[in-house]
Amino acid sequence: MRRGPFRWGDRVQLTDPRGRPATITLIPGGTFQTHKGYFRHEELEGRPEGSTVETTKGVQYLALRPLLADYVLSMPRGAAVVYPKDAGQIVTMADIYPGARVVEAGVGSGGLSMSLLRAIGDGGSLLSVERREDFARIAVANVEGFFGGPHPAWRVEVGDLADVLAAQREPGSVDRIVLDMLAPWENIDAAATALAPGGVFLAYVATATQLSRTAEDLRADGRFTEPVAWESMVRGWHLEGLAVRPEHRMIGHTGFLLTARRLGPGVEPPERRRRPQASAAATDPEDVARLAADAARVQIGDDYAPEDFGERGATEKKTRRAARDAEVIQRAAQRSALAAAPTLEGPSLEGPSGSEEGA
Repeated sequence: MRRGPFRWGDRVQLTDPRGRPATITLIPGGTFQTHKGYFRHEELEGRPEGSTVETTKGVQYLALRPLLADYVLSMPRGAAVVYPKDAGQIVTMADIYPGARVVEAGVGSGGLSMSLLRAIGDGGSLLSVERREDFARIAVANVEGFFGGPHPAWRVEVGDLADVLAAQREPGSVDRIVLDMLAPWENIDAAATALAPGGVFLAYVATATQLSRTAEDLRADGRFTEPVAWESMVRGWHLEGLAVRPEHRMIGHTGFLLTARRLGPGVEPPERRRRPQASAAATDPEDVARLAADAARVQIGDDYAPEDFGERGATEKKTRRAARDAEVIQRAAQRSALAAAPTLEGPSLEGPSGSEEGA
């Protein structure tokens, strides 16, 4: 799907002379319209990547297939996506390797799922768990729209992580667990049971209070190594002649990443030595640790909601629209995959026929 000339059903990223991108799906009879004029999709079909196309007002657009990072940022969303900068960190710092047995929750719109599937390859396995069925449908459509059909290593389940893990995975059979949810500390026990010794637990959280609660509960569980946390920021650079300087805008805080390794059965973690603070020099270290854990739990009670962490829930109208747009991309990609490999044997991936509009 990602080689050769443009075909019907391909996703194409168009970049105008000012560097602003727009993404379309090539369909017969389709048009791309802006205040700078329009052009017909037929002008791109059959042409190689890196071609330019001109609108009726003489404005040129550069046409390329979107990279994974481009696709994630332009695809229909039911829930917020994990940004590419964080997805890259997750793949590297959680050591996602070809053939790995990985579990993620929740799947959201499927952005992180694509990075994980790329890393594990066809020989691995990825179990994605999502509580909301409508989000799961959007994720499936987005992922199949990118890969051109169902991925052989991927399985999506709707439900609570603890219940799905108990039913779908044997204890000690999972290599990596990645949690992108409001309260990852609720699933520490289930993760510890499912992970193999040496396996990686990774949580992606938005706020410092979530980070603190997760870290303290990992320490209290006793089956993990000392948790490590960090965040990454990306700053672009302006490059024009001798005017080489940082961009005025940058991608700052998007989330915190926290990792810990699963210890062997019955192994107690080594006591972590910390330099005592002046105010706590005469205090029992166990009391200090207990106070820190209590403070984390006081900050986040058990009756939290997404709004407590500054997150806005997706509206039903937005979710329905994202589902429709994702299904258009999914069906178009399936037809593009069939057109690119007409001699492949096996069941047809072609979806229902009908008119479609560019996303």
